[in-house]
Amino acid sequence: MTTTAVEPVKVTIPVGGMTCAGCQAGVQNALQRQPGVVDASVNLMTGSAAVTYDPAVTRPEALVEAIRETGYEAEVPAAGRTAFEEQEVRDHAQEEEFKELRAKALVSGAVGLLAMFLPMPLMMTLMAPVALAVMVWAGRHFYVRAWKSFRHHSADMNTLIAVGTGAAFLYSVIATAAPGFFLRRGLQPDVYYEAVVMIIALILAGNALEARAKIRTSAALRGLIALQPKTARVLRGDSEMDIPIEEVRSGDTVVVRPGDRVPVDGEVVSGASAVDESMLTGESMPVEKGPGDRVIGGTINRTGAFRYRATTLGADSMLARIVQLMREAQGSRAPIQRLADRISAVFVPVVLQIAVVTFVVWFVAADQAPAVRAFAAAVAVLIIACPCAMGLAVPTAVMVATGRGAELGALIKGGEALQRAGDVTHVVLDKTGTVTEGRPTVTDVVVPPGSTRSAEDLLRLVASLEASSEHPLADAIVRYAKDLGLKLSPAEAFQSVTGRGAVAVVEGSALAVGNEALLADYAVAVDPLRAEAERLSSEGRTPIYVAADGALAGLLAVADPIKTTSRQAIARLKGMGLQVVLLTGDNRRTAEAVAREAGVDRVVAGVLPDGKVEEIRRLQNEGAVVAMVGDGINDAPALAQADVGIAVGSGTDVAIEASDVTLMRGDLSGVADAIALSRRTMRTMKQNLFWAFIYNVVGIPVAAGVLYPVFGLLLSPILASAAMAFSSVSVVTNSLRLRRARFA
Repeated sequence: MTTTAVEPVKVTIPVGGMTCAGCQAGVQNALQRQPGVVDASVNLMTGSAAVTYDPAVTRPEALVEAIRETGYEAEVPAAGRTAFEEQEVRDHAQEEEFKELRAKALVSGAVGLLAMFLPMPLMMTLMAPVALAVMVWAGRHFYVRAWKSFRHHSADMNTLIAVGTGAAFLYSVIATAAPGFFLRRGLQPDVYYEAVVMIIALILAGNALEARAKIRTSAALRGLIALQPKTARVLRGDSEMDIPIEEVRSGDTVVVRPGDRVPVDGEVVSGASAVDESMLTGESMPVEKGPGDRVIGGTINRTGAFRYRATTLGADSMLARIVQLMREAQGSRAPIQRLADRISAVFVPVVLQIAVVTFVVWFVAADQAPAVRAFAAAVAVLIIACPCAMGLAVPTAVMVATGRGAELGALIKGGEALQRAGDVTHVVLDKTGTVTEGRPTVTDVVVPPGSTRSAEDLLRLVASLEASSEHPLADAIVRYAKDLGLKLSPAEAFQSVTGRGAVAVVEGSALAVGNEALLADYAVAVDPLRAEAERLSSEGRTPIYVAADGALAGLLAVADPIKTTSRQAIARLKGMGLQVVLLTGDNRRTAEAVAREAGVDRVVAGVLPDGKVEEIRRLQNEGAVVAMVGDGINDAPALAQADVGIAVGSGTDVAIEASDVTLMRGDLSGVADAIALSRRTMRTMKQNLFWAFIYNVVGIPVAAGVLYPVFGLLLSPILASAAMAFSSVSVVTNSLRLRRARFA
């Protein structure tokens, strides 16, 4: 008898409460140990676990329970929930998490600051129940997760926090309850309640900032979802009616008027228009549409009205696919393991063992009050090993570096973006609005040899005609003429010729403005300017012929010029050893012309959003660390897929929210600044971790008492606290040097 193999199933489970790479690793390891799990990928920023499992062996309920066992929140995804609904649920959960962490951090910080000003007698009397309340209310999850990590034979930053604050609190309670016990044995009954509260407050504040960053990341998906109209105007019998978008069916005839956003994907059956498809291609010029042409939901109708037949709906629509690409790209990104967490994976168990050994040795060897001396020495070890400096090593560098980045015109969204940017090997640039201005303009006005009409007169006549046109190229010509201060004349007998151009009478001259086919209709030969038109076309410009009174009058060219700073910025990137690639939805001829002018050696042209994502993935599979720079909605999935997404600030909100770095000035030099700043910041982080760690390497043995037999020196818990504070000051001071960083 043969058995049918069961196909693995993939499920995405929301996970709440993760705050560091150690949290992520703990959840991922727990899932990978579950029977039937083929693969598990936990994403810290999206707060989710993507698990591929064998449905014959396990179920989502079991996977959720495994996550909960590690101390984090999880729930079974609701069946039948759309991607839009899932996003709303996730947004709500992230907002609630941020509010809770912020409230706990503020209350704990206020309590800690007040405690620091209390005299010692009052602190010993009042602070024990207050500190306990803060630990139980604000810091409860640290102790719960530390306990569950212990049960799974692992340790993370939660373990350090729990053991350090727990030991300090226990020591303080004993000193409060029985001060004479210490005094009779020559020891001061010091208490550390304020330190316990402040440590919890600072860590919670960092967690709240991370939660806020997650909320901002989700805004990109919300922006994509907002592109879909809520209603559609469809034909029902002989009448038009507005219905909810969910009620549109395949085959329905949809009516679109000028200025409307196209509600769903479909095919034009009647009418003609120019549709702004920049959300797909990133190109600023609207595309002419007529019967048989495809239209995409979420794009904007600019000029005429048309009717089309709805074809692709729901999850199969182009907009839904872009949303899905965004979700997958964000969910598959493996966060960089923080150096502090990697060190603590070894550091924490070692510290705990040293504390136990210290207690035992002092208890056996001390000549007087062995129990008290043993406990004091063990607590000193735990306090000096408390993760203040190690916990500050990365966040302080991130805080200063992101502030410095803002001064340089680059908004960097947190430590992970800083870490990844330093390893970038390839910079992939979108064309329109990134390398170029993103707005077409007149670049050339050419008159035939021997013409009596000046270039300025030709431009004025053409702009007068185009003022009656709704074509996007016409708008560029009119805008350019007005910028030059030219006075336009009224056009008479204006007529638009679909796909060819327009004709009219201006100042008594019969003008025809458009492509070669239009002039051929009026028996006007373009041979005198054909070579010039071909040259302009080869440079990525759009040539427009002009005829006046049946004779060739001239030639205009319209193009999207590159930004004045692009070439210098690209040269700087190449000088930093980075590979630069131009990735665009525009045609190859235009893309290569822009690349030559900007100094880019490699071009990938004619790709839609999914093609951009595939190109990023291909580079990553070859071992490249990719930074994607873009400004349009069409760039959002690629920005999310890239190791570092960099959005030009003049672009769309969706692209900005999907990115890791936003260039506020829209200047590509900010890309080089961000990468250089990242490299400098990574060096600072490593220095911070070195100093944080070296204090423990030196301080822990001293706290344990290794110098006592020779020099009679002991490190009391209060001196251990001072050493811990000094290490924190060193880390902060080193990070502050980034404020003066300069990049050429």
